[in-house]
Amino acid sequence: MLKKWQNERDQVEMVWLEDLVPKEHLLRQIDAAVDFGKIYGIVDELYSEDTGRPSVDPVVLVKMVLLQHLYGLPSLRRTAAEVEVNVAYRWFLGYGLREETPHFSTLSYNFRHRFSSKTVDGIFAWILDEIADAGYLSPNAVFIDGTHIKANANNKKKIKEEIPAASKRYAKELMKEVNADREKHEKKPFDDDDGTPRASKPDKNTSKKKLARRKKMKTVTRSTTDPESGLFVKGDHKRQFAYEAHTACDKNGYILETVVTPGNVHDSVAFDDVYDKVTEKIPGVKTVVADSAYKTPHICKKVFDDNRILSTAYKRPMTMKSGHEWWKYVYDEYYDCIICPEYQVLRYSTTNRDGYREYKSDPRICRNCPTKELCTHSKDAVKIVQRHIWKDYEELADDARYTPEYAELYRRRKETIERVFADAKEKHAMRYTPYRGLAQVSNWVRLKFAAMNLKKFAKRKWRYSNHFTLSAVFAYDFFLSLDNTKTPICALA
Repeated sequence: MLKKWQNERDQVEMVWLEDLVPKEHLLRQIDAAVDFGKIYGIVDELYSEDTGRPSVDPVVLVKMVLLQHLYGLPSLRRTAAEVEVNVAYRWFLGYGLREETPHFSTLSYNFRHRFSSKTVDGIFAWILDEIADAGYLSPNAVFIDGTHIKANANNKKKIKEEIPAASKRYAKELMKEVNADREKHEKKPFDDDDGTPRASKPDKNTSKKKLARRKKMKTVTRSTTDPESGLFVKGDHKRQFAYEAHTACDKNGYILETVVTPGNVHDSVAFDDVYDKVTEKIPGVKTVVADSAYKTPHICKKVFDDNRILSTAYKRPMTMKSGHEWWKYVYDEYYDCIICPEYQVLRYSTTNRDGYREYKSDPRICRNCPTKELCTHSKDAVKIVQRHIWKDYEELADDARYTPEYAELYRRRKETIERVFADAKEKHAMRYTPYRGLAQVSNWVRLKFAAMNLKKFAKRKWRYSNHFTLSAVFAYDFFLSLDNTKTPICALA
């Protein structure tokens, strides 16, 4: 039997906004998980009590931005439009059905001009403190990695510039140990590296890269649309202006810290910023888990000197193609030399500015070596093997890789930091940023990660509280049912 739908658009009803939001709705869980009144303490110094026009409640502004990142809305304009028609959003903000909601321009202006990066950091830290106070953080092991975010820049609008190469943070520490090593081997120490070019004359065989390195300059491709982004190159075909979010999380997937850099900054370069911020907040970190991109002499030394363990992956050595395997060149610590596959000795030659000891073979022996073609293509028949002065720390990381405990921690990377990036891009619209400039993108990423932490925390707290409540009710009901003279608690509900 056909039944036609009756148009009831003109019907007048009396409704309660509380009844229009489902009991298990995500925003109910979030509202019950944290006290949003603490936001007033974060933004208190940005407002005047008796001067100017009445402002929009800052809690409402923060909640609207969190809504954008919770549901992966592409812009603040879209968020403001959704708030107007979405009943759950209005309930979360504390607005009635007919009450006018804030205009998107108000929201945009406050987060561009009033709320600085300090405010965003305060919001991020407040949510993380709530998670820590609830006992949900597990910071013994920290997982660190980076992911690229497409910049709001045209790939065709670009220029090439020659800029000064940034000096390494550990340059002074490295140079100090290099000079100590050279003096130990009765070599003249290097002069202090003050940033001036070396006075050596280039010969005909000097490559352009070496000349640029001596001048301490490098050529980069810069976007004219967003100059603060960096050109990210992956493979032969993928070239994209991007930013990179270097992030640390714990075992449970809560984001502990993030640092945003241009897309052409290597993971190992940004490691110090992330590591220092995390260990300053959480001194109890015992293990740092990272992929092979972070397996550098400096990072290994930094982590192990802090009495922590670096759990990382295998990194294939950079050896000559179709030559001897790297492990056939054995380092003898006692005699400080290298034993080649033909059991000949490569003796110490020098320690270069990059911190590598160079061990050279005897050309008189190498010229008549039966496996010379597998060892070196040098015209002088000299094989040079380099070993970093901090190589011992890398070997400690290799030793940790073979232990079951740290091998299991590295296996959990795909369940922690990799899942964080997957959720951020698939569910929270982090593949592409609509903002330009490092400061704006950094605030955007931190707010997005704060929303993700809040969502995970609220769902877990809601699930656990309801589970334990129901379990206690059923247990109490069971014990009361053993006595027929008493009424079960379920019957009283």
